[in-house]
Amino acid sequence: MARPEPKCPIRFGEPCSLCVPGASGPQDCQLVALVRDDPELLELQQTMRQNKRSQKQ
Repeated sequence: MARPEPKCPIRFGEPCSLCVPGASGPQDCQLVALVRDDPELLELQQTMRQNKRSQKQ
């Protein structure tokens, strides 16, 4: 049975490539934590996600 591949919440739809040294996935990635803790970055991420979804439709 194949293990599920974690997705990167920063690079929408792409797998987690462990681009941050020491991270074992999105759950302990410092980049993900930084974006989630910064209101401006979080708003930008949400806008980018909405734009990406609307392009698919």
